[in-house]
Amino acid sequence: MLENLSKTIQSITEISVPNERKEVLHPLVAFVQEKVYANQEIRLNFICTHNSRRSHLSQIWAQTMAFHFNIKNVFCYSGGTEATAMFSKVGETLVKQGFEIQKLSETENPVYAVKFDQNQHPIICFSKTYFDNFNPKTQFGAIMTCNNADEGCPMVFGAEARFPIKYDDPKAFDNTELMNEKYTERSLQIASEMYFVFSQLKK
Repeated sequence: MLENLSKTIQSITEISVPNERKEVLHPLVAFVQEKVYANQEIRLNFICTHNSRRSHLSQIWAQTMAFHFNIKNVFCYSGGTEATAMFSKVGETLVKQGFEIQKLSETENPVYAVKFDQNQHPIICFSKTYFDNFNPKTQFGAIMTCNNADEGCPMVFGAEARFPIKYDDPKAFDNTELMNEKYTERSLQIASEMYFVFSQLKK
């Protein structure tokens, strides 16, 4: 694990996940646990309307926590009901928290390689629909990270299970004095909850 990221994760252990959020997270824990016991691949697709903020933060932190807790065969994805771009402040926030991010393309919808460890394959991030060919077609868990995606997608085709784990959108604070604080806060909330999910698993 990258040194500065390890320090962030150590600080995350001091963040208490409220009991009402644990109740929301327990079905996801059970889904992943069943896969671990069966020695099956664990595919998680984090879905939000624009695949620009919360879904990327969730994808990246879930993959990182799977590695941190040495849970094998975890493959995390993200998608939206439409494609836009991963918002630049998401990358800035994650770099400050210890990730290394390389921008692989200079397009309206850039592709990023996000590294959490020097020797592990980077997480590839760009905005896409949840049903994009980059993402799995079947045998995955769909995690709905925002209200609009949860309500706008009554069915996620190919998903084995669906989990409404919703986060407030830091976009509400774009171009305000609270912008940096709120993006940091949301990233750490998601990180602490993904830490909780993977810490509960028995191998």
